[in-house]
Amino acid sequence: QVQLVESGGGLVQAGGSLRLSCAASGSIRSINVMGWYRQAPGKQREWVAAITSGGSTNYADSVKGRFTISRDNAKITVYLQMNSLKPEDTAVYYCNLKSWDNYWGQGTQVTVSS
Repeated sequence: QVQLVESGGGLVQAGGSLRLSCAASGSIRSINVMGWYRQAPGKQREWVAAITSGGSTNYADSVKGRFTISRDNAKITVYLQMNSLKPEDTAVYYCNLKSWDNYWGQGTQVTVSS
């Protein structure tokens, strides 16, 4: 069974920074993709960023240049460094792992005040 445990959310002022972490455990393929999605109140869940086990990254246009995704393959952990945060970044952020199946974390709240 695969588990994803997220941490690092919180409340920050606009222009501030936060770092999210997501640690995976269980039966996971060595070749996989880890990423982050977010869901704001009243909106659909949207993709934010992804990183392959080989280190290739991709970002949504709305966060490009402000967010950085990285991973530690030995720890099967993915990080999301969020800088220059805006109120519109406020959402529940979900970790995602594409391995044998599609797995989700429980979500962590990020609130950016103006």
